[in-house]
Amino acid sequence: MPITIGFHDVVEDLSQAQPIGTGFTTAYTLDRRHFRSCLDGIHSRLKSQSVRVVGDNFYAHESVLLTFDDGMESSLTIVAPELERFGWRGHFFITTDWIGRTGFLSGQQILELLERGHIVGSHSSSHPHGMWKLSEELLLREWTESRKRLSELLGYEVTIASVPGGYYTPRVAAVAAASGYRVLFTSEPTTKVSNVDGCRVFGRYTARRNTSASAVAAIAAGATWDRWRQAGMWAATKAAKRVAGKWYLPLRNALLEFKPGKTSKAIS
Repeated sequence: MPITIGFHDVVEDLSQAQPIGTGFTTAYTLDRRHFRSCLDGIHSRLKSQSVRVVGDNFYAHESVLLTFDDGMESSLTIVAPELERFGWRGHFFITTDWIGRTGFLSGQQILELLERGHIVGSHSSSHPHGMWKLSEELLLREWTESRKRLSELLGYEVTIASVPGGYYTPRVAAVAAASGYRVLFTSEPTTKVSNVDGCRVFGRYTARRNTSASAVAAIAAGATWDRWRQAGMWAATKAAKRVAGKWYLPLRNALLEFKPGKTSKAIS
């Protein structure tokens, strides 16, 4: 099965990092040098292997998939050129309500990513916090409206998506399947693939600002320790969500942003 590594925003310099909205954090923002080091490390560790994207059938083969959430403008200006140095292509998941906003991809820029060989999918309509808690009606609306808008823009039926915030339950996948999606990425660090009503569900290992390039490369190469470490942290996070409830998100952002001697940048 593929090993998938999930990225978010990439900026030229971390001084440019800004949360994408209320309740979000910059802890997943990488600067260009760090991101380039991650790609260089992956390339070095995989050697004769390649990071490829070949459509739905590809997901049954061993390889590495690189995904990018939210639909930031840097997807086109920084990420795509860096991937293309190696002839690689990425999966770009778009929050469709944000198309054309300052700092986010326009419709024309999304089309350019597609024309350059990258895969474009949905990241919901509005990027709700705690998607798994939405009512059936709201969850269906998030998936269907986003899929409809992207399909109209791209000129074909979009069937791939990622779960915003990594919040996932089988119900989220079931509604995604009912909405027409056939491939769904979560943020659970695993290579196991499940099938929910005909939708294949893939996990992802996450690259954060404090994740070293060597750790990212090791995960891509299948290193057991680095994968287990993320899995252990994820299990602890799931337990914290159950205990903290509605307070989990602001606490998480504060902890992710905290640096000794500095004030947190997290927005509550």
